[in-house]
Amino acid sequence: MRWKKIVMIGPVYPFKGGISHYTGMMCRVLRKNHDVSMVSFRMQYPKFLFKKEQKDFSNDQFKIEDTKFWLNTANPFNIWKTARKVRKESPELVIIQWWHPYFAPCDWLLCRLLGKSKILFVCHNVFPHERFPFDRWLTKRVLRRGDYFLVHSQLDEKNLKEICPNAFVQRVVLPTFQAFRMQGISKESARKALHIGETEHILLFFGFVRPYKGLKYLLQAMPEIVNQVEGTRLFVVGDFGGDKGDYERLVCEKSLDSCVKIVDGYIPDQEVELYFSACDLVVLPYESATQSGIIQIAYGFQKPVVATRVGGLPEVITEGKTGFLAEPKDPASLAESVIRFFESEDTVNWKENIRQEEKKYSWERLEEAVEAFYGE
Repeated sequence: MRWKKIVMIGPVYPFKGGISHYTGMMCRVLRKNHDVSMVSFRMQYPKFLFKKEQKDFSNDQFKIEDTKFWLNTANPFNIWKTARKVRKESPELVIIQWWHPYFAPCDWLLCRLLGKSKILFVCHNVFPHERFPFDRWLTKRVLRRGDYFLVHSQLDEKNLKEICPNAFVQRVVLPTFQAFRMQGISKESARKALHIGETEHILLFFGFVRPYKGLKYLLQAMPEIVNQVEGTRLFVVGDFGGDKGDYERLVCEKSLDSCVKIVDGYIPDQEVELYFSACDLVVLPYESATQSGIIQIAYGFQKPVVATRVGGLPEVITEGKTGFLAEPKDPASLAESVIRFFESEDTVNWKENIRQEEKKYSWERLEEAVEAFYGE
């Protein structure tokens, strides 16, 4: 038995970011066997909270046809109208993407107004990466209204059950983002475009730069890495926000100008392939995490990963097979793991190892989890 009608609520193209990509991919896989309507935001964040551009129209690879851009998250009258429109579609199941308590008032009111429809929360982060007063209270007030929950890490499952002890939850590994392989660019072509030598060893730190992502520890590890692995360069690619100067000073202090390349700014979807194709190793030196879409993008390009032992990251890295793990906030441990990778590069078939795990990270497993809730 399957859900007869599903409505999904969350960001999709042209909204930027990993959760927008995830929501679009989830909608596509569910539409193969279900009647799914997609509802997205008319306004996601007010500009005083998120001052940078929130949309990217440059590439419609993740576009979801017939998306209804109804929801203004800060307007209670709009939320009421949106709930009425959703109810008219008579969904058996409403799937809501949850990742930050900013959305608590909006999601709480939606849940109150959606009538008899079952509510499934996809919890990308039960609690936000950067905690603030009352975030736990806000999260609890909203999530207790859910009927079902999907999480992608043991940590999120644990956090969820702390505030919703009787939650009906399924844990599914985050699927691989192969959709970024748009042009099939070879490693050689990508390196030529980025002016990288064929024999250079390239590390990639990718994504929005936030303090909890631990970039400073990777920069502190670089002198030892460069000393042990000749020709190593680190590409730091992503939007820095307002603290770029702190990292530039660290690069200068460690005399890393020649081996660290900073590409500051949002990377459009069609350019993601260039950086992942060119690199040898993707590094996530995070201080904290639940899970990370960056690992799954890396796997989509069959690239190994070095990450820290935090949150759900160890759950998706097979030591010595798809990558290595390091201790958080420990530059020496990071350096050791990166060096181990390059020392084993000729003896381990990283691409084949990652390819063998593709089924484990398939989007179809996500669909199976949604279907498993039916009738419960």
